[in-house]
Amino acid sequence: MSVTLRAIEGRLAVARLDASAPVPEWAAGPLVSVTRTPTELSIVCAERLVPEGVRAEVGRRALVVEGVRDQTLTWVLASLIVPLAEAEIDTFTVSTYDTDVVLVEDDRLAEACAILEEAGHRVEVQL
Repeated sequence: MSVTLRAIEGRLAVARLDASAPVPEWAAGPLVSVTRTPTELSIVCAERLVPEGVRAEVGRRALVVEGVRDQTLTWVLASLIVPLAEAEIDTFTVSTYDTDVVLVEDDRLAEACAILEEAGHRVEVQL
């Protein structure tokens, strides 16, 4: 089986704040994910909104699995991550109730798309 992925326009960042930090106002953009653990607060948001001095990985692009995720299809995320890992493409994943998102480095987006298509997936992206 395969899935269709669609790229979200714009570059994203993955920022790290202290676990006790409040969710900042700059956590905004076309894709936002806020995850708090006992040791950190991680934020995925528009790269352009992350203030200077904030610890962040920048230059990410998001590929979103189209459609609503069937909770019984446990293979979807692995079918995306494994071929990318084999090609040594770094990923950062975010899952929502309805879908999965794979972030890859912007300068490797075209390569990641080709690898995912080779693995049988459909990728809709304007490079």
